[in-house]
Amino acid sequence: MNLIIAASNGSVTDILRETADTFGWNWKLFLSQVISFCIVAFLLQRFAYKPILAVLEERRRKIEEGQLNAEKIKKELAEAEKRYQEILAKANADAQKMIDEARESAAHLSERKQQEAITAAEQIIAKAREASAIEHERTMESLKRELGRLVVDTTAKVAGKVLTPEDQRRLQEEAARQLA
Repeated sequence: MNLIIAASNGSVTDILRETADTFGWNWKLFLSQVISFCIVAFLLQRFAYKPILAVLEERRRKIEEGQLNAEKIKKELAEAEKRYQEILAKANADAQKMIDEARESAAHLSERKQQEAITAAEQIIAKAREASAIEHERTMESLKRELGRLVVDTTAKVAGKVLTPEDQRRLQEEAARQLA
């Protein structure tokens, strides 16, 4: 009602002034608050948000590197397993071939010669399997060590801190246990 009376008696600026007084609005105080807000927003943008975003981007990059390393290790493990299977198949094929040759020659020789040839072939099979198993063990141990080292390196990078020897040992054991 006061506004209607003020509108009929005075100008628009009087109405605005009266409204500002009614609500306690002070343009000088408002202007200083706007300037303070802009300064605080600028400082936060410059010294808080940008560094935080940079740290988050760095962590994202390290996590991606860790994932790429894990994929690389999986590929190497698959290749080692494939080589192991090939070595085992070749050894079995060679052993079978030797057994067949021994049996063939044994048919022409006496019973005693036949027994000697079979025994020799079986020893060759055992040695081939043993050599294959040793090679597989070496390959697996090498991959476990490399995986353990990569897990420790990746964990240290992702965590952003230096791992103690105890932490490194524990992570390597855990990685080796998961591989087994």
